[in-house]
Amino acid sequence: MNEIMLEAMIKEAQFTCEMLCSGYTQIRKANYAKKGVYFQAFTSLSTGFERICKLCYILIYAIKNSYQFPNATQMKSIFGHDILKIYDEIKKFKMENHIQYTFKQEIDGDIYQNILKILSRFGKGDRYSNIDLLINNCNYKDPISVWYKKIDLFIYQNNISDKKKEKIKNNAIIMNEFLSDYVTVYHSDEDGNLIDNVYDGAMQSGINDVVCPYRQQYIFHIIRYFSESIFSIEEIIRRQNLFEIPFFRDIFGVFYNNDSYMKNRKTISI
Repeated sequence: MNEIMLEAMIKEAQFTCEMLCSGYTQIRKANYAKKGVYFQAFTSLSTGFERICKLCYILIYAIKNSYQFPNATQMKSIFGHDILKIYDEIKKFKMENHIQYTFKQEIDGDIYQNILKILSRFGKGDRYSNIDLLINNCNYKDPISVWYKKIDLFIYQNNISDKKKEKIKNNAIIMNEFLSDYVTVYHSDEDGNLIDNVYDGAMQSGINDVVCPYRQQYIFHIIRYFSESIFSIEEIIRRQNLFEIPFFRDIFGVFYNNDSYMKNRKTISI
């Protein structure tokens, strides 16, 4: 790898890390009253996941093809913006080389696969869902609505205790009793349903508050998995002295932490 290509790979990795940090931070802040933050998070995450996956694949390809990188046509025709396809190639390489990660060995669970599907669709075109609606070209689904149904409701149903759910409901009832005569509410929830009373607004806010930390945790698991992937590929290249390569552990090291450490890290920056 010549100096120019090495520098380009370093810059790409640094930019990718910044996008992943932004997406990790923003996904916790998004809610029905701040729908633009969903798009900020989805843009950063879909871009970050795609780019770190493509960095992994470029290196895998080089290992298998006499240190040559794939060309643009190959990358576009094989993967496009499909994060799941590149994930399959990374997982295949991991199995072929009997690589063991420190943390998760795979991200095949429904919640992880649904996150990757949503972000892949976002990268392919769902980011233009509102424009498509305006021009009557409804080929894409509203990514916020899909996220709410596939991710947030899954978390609420599976990760939140009945006791906490009951507390959210009771708080909403109390807020409605005290504020309904004085407060006007007019919003729509993530699924597009009208919120026009205090009770529904309080319920939606309560659900969002308990879901967001888990939402961020699942995103972190995916980022950490792909970070470990590029670390393991780097290790193979260094061990076999194949070609010069950036120190990816220095760039993506912020993601190499356990869940307990990250639990209270609402933001990440580099």
